[in-house]
Amino acid sequence: MSLASASGARPARDGLLAHARHVVAENPVTGVAFALFALLVFAALLGPAIAPYDPLASDTVAALQPPSAAHWFGTDQLGRDIFSRVLVAARLDMVIAITSVALVFAVGGFAGIAAGYFGGWTDRIVGRVSDTIMAFPLFVLAMGIVAAMGNTVTNIIIATAIINFPLYVRVARAEANIRREAGFVQAARLTGNSELRILLTQIAPNILPLMMVQVSLTMGYAILNAAGLSFIGLGVRPPTPEWGIMVAEGASFIISGEWWIAFFPGATLMVAVFCFNLLGDGLRDLVDPQRRT
Repeated sequence: MSLASASGARPARDGLLAHARHVVAENPVTGVAFALFALLVFAALLGPAIAPYDPLASDTVAALQPPSAAHWFGTDQLGRDIFSRVLVAARLDMVIAITSVALVFAVGGFAGIAAGYFGGWTDRIVGRVSDTIMAFPLFVLAMGIVAAMGNTVTNIIIATAIINFPLYVRVARAEANIRREAGFVQAARLTGNSELRILLTQIAPNILPLMMVQVSLTMGYAILNAAGLSFIGLGVRPPTPEWGIMVAEGASFIISGEWWIAFFPGATLMVAVFCFNLLGDGLRDLVDPQRRT
């Protein structure tokens, strides 16, 4: 790398960091959302290594103990440490959410951009596929896909991506349809750029801010969908630690007073969804070129 290119990259990086600090300072809620997201990522990456107990080890002598200094979130009906299970479950839930959203972002986003930009038969095909998916209740459709294909993590990811496909298509299609005759697109076309290059370099970057908001919202929905499938027995198989399974296992104990078995996994699930909902506005502000000064 030459000295000129290195010196050019440094101001760009410094400008991006300054813009990020400005966004967080302007809206402290965005800072809270990013802090929660960092905590979730930390738990997903290091949870199995820092968990105080083996999440699968049972101890019937210590079963159904309330929260204490030894077991911060208490123990379940088999004596397993709930805090360790919640911590370890973060990796699986985050992998399902991130992978499914990345898949639908790539496929649904590109399909929507192509439908809005080209129109014609491309728009009709993408629209019919999207309408067919939307004709079913989305969670029921996810249940059917997982029940037919088997309740593995891969199939849960695929089902979650499929039910979110129309959301990305509609956002990307609407924005591409508005911008396909814009001045900067016409200028790019006149300078000899191919249609694919215009899609990737002109249309897609201008749609990215709105798509990032959609990513944040569907991350929370993906976690809820995985937890819901596990709650009804179509998700990840026990004894694998997963927030939905833990809520389902603890629900029957609430009436007898052991509230902590379902409460702490449910509260963690709520915080994760709350974090992603708040994260959307911050991501939009960070990637929106019009917000940069």
